[in-house]
Order: sequence, then C-alpha cells, then structure tokens
Amino acid sequence: MTKSTTKDKKCIALAMLAACAVLLPSIFPAAAATPSAGKIDRTVLPIAEPEYPAITEVDARKATPPARFEVKAPKGAPNVVIVLIDDIGFGHAGTFGGPINMPTLDALAGSGLRYNRFHTTALCSPTRTALLTGRNHHINNAGAIMELATAFPGNTGIRPSSVTPLAQILRVNGYSTAAFGKYHETPPWEASVSGPYDRWPTGSGFDKFYGFIGGETNQWAPAVYDGVTRVETPHDPNYHFTTDMTNQAIAWTRFQQALTPDKPFYVYFATGATHAPHHAPKEYIAKYKGKFDQGWDKLREETLARQIERGVVPAGTKLTTRPAEIPAWDSLTADQKRLFARQMETFAGFAEHTDHEVGRLVEAIRDMGELDNTLFFYIVGDNGSSAEGGPDGSYNEILALNGIVSDVSSQLSHIDEWGGPSTFPHFSIGWALAGNTPFQWTKQVASHFGGTRNGMVVHWPARIKNAHGEMRSQFHHVIDVAPTVLEAAGLPEPTMVNGTKQYPMDGVSMVYTFDEPAAADRRTTQYFEMFGNRAIYHEGWVAATRHSIPWLMVPNLPALDQDHWELYNVAEDFSQANDLAAQNPQKLKELQDIFTQEAIRNHVYPLDDRRAERFDARIAGRPDLIGSRTSLTLNEGMTGISENAFINIKGRSSAITAEIEVPKGGANGVIIAQAGRFGGWSVYMKGGRVHEVYNFGGLERTTVSSPQALSPGRHTILYEFAYDGGKPGSGGKSRLSVDGKLVGEARVPHTMPFMYSGDEGVDVGMDNETPVTEDYKERDNRFTGRIRKVTVEVK
Repeated sequence: MTKSTTKDKKCIALAMLAACAVLLPSIFPAAAATPSAGKIDRTVLPIAEPEYPAITEVDARKATPPARFEVKAPKGAPNVVIVLIDDIGFGHAGTFGGPINMPTLDALAGSGLRYNRFHTTALCSPTRTALLTGRNHHINNAGAIMELATAFPGNTGIRPSSVTPLAQILRVNGYSTAAFGKYHETPPWEASVSGPYDRWPTGSGFDKFYGFIGGETNQWAPAVYDGVTRVETPHDPNYHFTTDMTNQAIAWTRFQQALTPDKPFYVYFATGATHAPHHAPKEYIAKYKGKFDQGWDKLREETLARQIERGVVPAGTKLTTRPAEIPAWDSLTADQKRLFARQMETFAGFAEHTDHEVGRLVEAIRDMGELDNTLFFYIVGDNGSSAEGGPDGSYNEILALNGIVSDVSSQLSHIDEWGGPSTFPHFSIGWALAGNTPFQWTKQVASHFGGTRNGMVVHWPARIKNAHGEMRSQFHHVIDVAPTVLEAAGLPEPTMVNGTKQYPMDGVSMVYTFDEPAAADRRTTQYFEMFGNRAIYHEGWVAATRHSIPWLMVPNLPALDQDHWELYNVAEDFSQANDLAAQNPQKLKELQDIFTQEAIRNHVYPLDDRRAERFDARIAGRPDLIGSRTSLTLNEGMTGISENAFINIKGRSSAITAEIEVPKGGANGVIIAQAGRFGGWSVYMKGGRVHEVYNFGGLERTTVSSPQALSPGRHTILYEFAYDGGKPGSGGKSRLSVDGKLVGEARVPHTMPFMYSGDEGVDVGMDNETPVTEDYKERDNRFTGRIRKVTVEVK
C-alpha cells in the first residue's frame, strides 16, 4: 500500500469536514429560537422549563434534539440604571435651583426629563425597599430603618416572600443584575456569617454586589462586602468609597457587556453619599469656600428665586416659614457662623464629587454604545436633607445619633480638617432646612414635603426623543419606579414567584408621562408615615401632622391622638405654605378618614414614635442574634462582626477574658476591638504591655494599662467594666487583671448609650477600618502573638 503523505491526510480531513457540513444539519436541525415574550407566561416565575417527550431512538446520530430552553429578555428591552443619592434635599442640586453644581445631573436633565413632584418615604431603608419592590414601605415591613424593627407587622424588618424585588424579576427574565454602594435592607440580626442570606443583595435578585450593608459608612475607611464576603479596600492614600464603587460598577458592566452584549443589564447604584459622614476630597470642598457665608435664611430666598426663574416650581410659590426650633442665621455668634459655613462647604463639595462619579459611570455606558437604550433614573435623594446632626451639627455624627449634643467650641478645633479622615461630620439643622427649599421640615418628617419631596431625572434617548429638558409635574412616588421599569422592558408584573402568590405592586408606571407633559396624574392617593409624622395625599390635597422632631430623643408631645393636623391644597399651594385646616374642617376630616383606611390596609398601625427605646432589641421586640445569652466566645480571625450581631455590652457591666500566648521578644497588636476612631473600645498590647482603651465618641479616651511587659508564654487577661447604672450613657469603673492579679484601674466618665458605629464591627486579632486609639497604626495592628480564645460576658 502506498504510504499516505501529510498532504493526502489534510485532503482527507477536509473532505470529511465537508461531508459533515452537509450531513450535520439533517441529523441535528437548528434548534428553534428561544420563545418570545408573547409565547412565555412571565407572570409565574421562574419560568418553567417545558416537559420534553421521551425519546425512543437509541442512536443519538439519528435523533433530533429539542429546542434549547433559554429565557431571554424581551426584544429591545432597555438596560436599566437606578442612581440613588443619599440624604440630599430638593433644593440642593443646581438642576432643581439649588446652590450645588452637579453637571452630570444637568446633562441628563438636558436630554431627558425632570420630575418636580416625585416623593420618597422620608427615611433610608423604607425608601429603598419601596423603590426596589414597587410596594409601600410598610408592606415591605420596613416602617423605619432595619435597626429599629419591632414585633409589629409593617415594622418587622423582614421582607415577605409575597414581595419579590425588581432585581429578581429582571434576573429570571433574562437580565444581568448588579448593586453597588449602600444597601440597608438586610435585617441586622441576619448580617453575619450565619445568614440567612435571603435578604442580602445577592439573595434579593442581584448577581453582583459590592458595597456596605448598613445605613452609613466611613468614605475613607468603609466596611465593604463583595457578595457576602467582607473584603479589604485598596491601600491608597487617595481612596474614597464613592470612587471605589464607581470603579467596580464600571468594571462589572464592561465585563458583562463584553461577554454577553445581547443581554441587558440592571445596575442599582446607591451611593453612601451624601449621608453623613460628609467626607469629600479637599479640592471639592475648596470650590465652595465662602459660598455660604450669607447663611441658611438668605440661601433659602436665593434658592427659591432660582427655582421660580428656572421653572422648577410654579411662579408665586411661597417660601415656608422657618420652624421656631431652627434659629435665625442672624441670631448666631461669629464662631457659629464660621463653623456652620464650613459644614455646608463640605457638604456641597461632597455632593459635587458624588455627581462627578455618577458622570464616570454615564460616560462608561456611553463608551460601550449602550446609553441610548438605557433607562436611567437619577433620583436626587432617598428623603429630604438630614437634620440628624442637631442644632450645631457635629464633627462626629455618631455622637448625634446617640443623642449627644456637640458644642461649637469643641468642634472649632476640627474646622480645618472638616470632611477629612479625622472627622465624621454632619451639618447643622439650618442647612437641612435650606436644602429642602421651599418646603417645611426635613428627613424623617414624613408629614411635610421637606421630608418626602425629591428631584428626579429620567433619561432614555431611545424612547424619550422629543421632550429634552422638559419638566414633568405629575404626582409620583418611589413605588412607581419598579412598574415603570417593567412596562419599559415589556414585562408583566408576576403574580406567582417560587410558588408564593405575590402582593400586587402599589406603584403605577410613569411611562405615560414621557410623551404627555400635561397628562392627568395616575397616582391620586398616597400615604406617608414615619415615627408618628404622617400625611395623606389625595387628589391634590394633603392632610398632615408633624408629631416628632428628628434631632430630639425625648418623649413626643402631645400624644398621638392629640396631634394637630394641617390641610393644604397642593394643587395650588406647591410648597405647603397655606394651612387651610381652620377654613375647611370637612375636607380635613375627609382626608383623615382616607389616611386611616390606607394605614390599616398597609399595616401602618400601631404608630410607633419611640426612638431611643427601639435601639434595644429587647424593648423593640425584634430578634437578637445573641438573644438571652450572657456569654460569647470568639477565636482569632473572627472579624467584621456587626454591632447588631455581637453581644450588647452598652449600658451593662461586662467582662472580657482573653487567653493568649506571648512569643519570645514580646507581643504587640490588637487582641479584640469594637468599632473605631469615633467611638468604641479595644484590648491590645504594645511593647509587651496590656492596655484597654474606651473611646467615648472621639471626645475622650480612657486607658488602663499593665505596668510591666508580659513574659513569653501563656497568659490570661481579664478586663472588667462595672457600669454605674442610671440613665443611658453613664460611666463606670475599668479594672485590668493579668493572670488573676489586678494590674490597673481607671474611671470611665461617659459611655456610648446606643451605638458605637454605623458599620465598624468587632475584630479579634486586629482592628480593621479605623483604629479605636491612635496608639497603634491604622490597618497595621495585627496581634503578633497567639490568641487561644476571647470570652465576652455581660452581667
């Protein structure tokens, strides 16, 4: 036989391939296209894979495979991006007449639509659950923030299975989904390695999550999760979380589009900014130097004038009266004015920096060629501007959240570093009012538009073609975003998900407003409630009662059933400036009855105006991961334990026992620490000596130390704190013992009554994020010996 050559083998191979090309289509006919939206029942999710008939053919070569089942988004379905800025008011952004330059918002508004009658719930978690599900916040069991959940329906903090988030609906309908930034929808007792993870972002429909779980974070040193894993942020002297989350969002979107360019994406981009702490790069703060020296009263007048001039509010809109609880600018001292102006300069720089980062995301989507078919919501605030900083603001917002008032003199020492890593600042209540111009009140006050009216821009060039730069004034609410997305994507609202009948969305789509500027409102009724502050909107009228004040942690007076109600014809009175309750008691009674009906239907009752009490899970009636246990034993490497997943030692006597091994040459580093620079405590070693430090809000640190270095080998360290008792935040006595011998005592004058930190947790063997004491280095304080175990006990 003739020996075949390489050339012959190539010819034979090519001939075989050609034959296969002819034969394969007859053996394996092309699979049918994925069924279209009209052929799939998308009201029951997940969409069930069809049952295939049994195949009797033995030989795969002779059999015909069925069409591959794959769920794809409806043809032409847009990408969706929801940007949500935190704690910024209706009158802050220049786009809505405010003093802060936000060019990205301006640009999107210029080729999109502005909405000037869009509403939120008046608080973080409730707005977010309503936004991401299309249901009212009490239906989500989010009557307040997750950390203040109670045992009552409407406030339990547990999103029911009958309420499926928009992300989950989109994901099972063929979208890639991702969330970046602040979440604040996970119950605090579920925010640990023990889970469950059902109500974490990745358990709520998001394929990807990068951000923080709680209500706020240190922008310079955040506690960040990637999915459900705590991760360390880059070691960069110029690090800022808003920049980091933007980098992550851009990287994910590019990757997703590179691999699956035909698959639409949904990005939820919720910045921690501009919630306190107000952390901004120096160059952004410098842009506003001297811009607020005129004070908040004059700023309100200037803002309203711009709003009228630019058509943000109707001509003739009145500036509401400044509440008596907020001082006039002219009544302030020179030191107050100097401090307060700096506070507002920092906030303005923070907001502009945030908008710059949103702009980077917009440009990245544009560069991908995807911006035209991206339905982009830019929601300027999850509630009104915040007055939680108190009358004088605070260099450390954690103090304010604990009801501790910061005086001006103590804050002035931080004025030059305001907004930097050594501060955790919040501005004065007067700036919150000015940021909500022209309305009354602030965040938390759901009774008035100062707490609930936020600007919004919608941008979608492929659909909004001829209405660039126009204003829309239909009355809408954050619950209307999810139905808008579904209509835009050509998707129905599901009636059944994972075998559970769904509670119908409370929201209505806003798509009708895209082409009809004068279209009649499709939302005619909406209730509002937060901490007893409540209101009802119905067909152009609002009945409202302001019951509690955000910066006061005292019993509210009068009682709930004796609150004074106001009445506004907001169809004519845009700013709620003219109370008509006395002239029209019949209309007031009509609206009060409607509020009662809505409150009962949405599980708003019973109203709960408790504040300080609800920080304590035992009083509030919510689950506590530790429960009734009085002892918790930890091991080295257990880090990032959130405050609400740790044994509560606040307002109680406690003992911390650490069994350690000291190597030759001595030991250094942190044994156990809770929280950080702005409040917390730490047991650590330095130069071989043992120390315990209690940090009262960054104002005072009390340290007790062993006089001598510990010898190599095993040792037992005992730190005991004897609480004085009495009112929350009282002091106590510290005692430090080594191997059963008392080595030091100290008096702690004050303690943190309700919380140590927004997101810094407990670490064993190190002190992550910011340090409790400057006696050891930030992010370089790992214990150099061995920790056998640490036991924390409460008395």
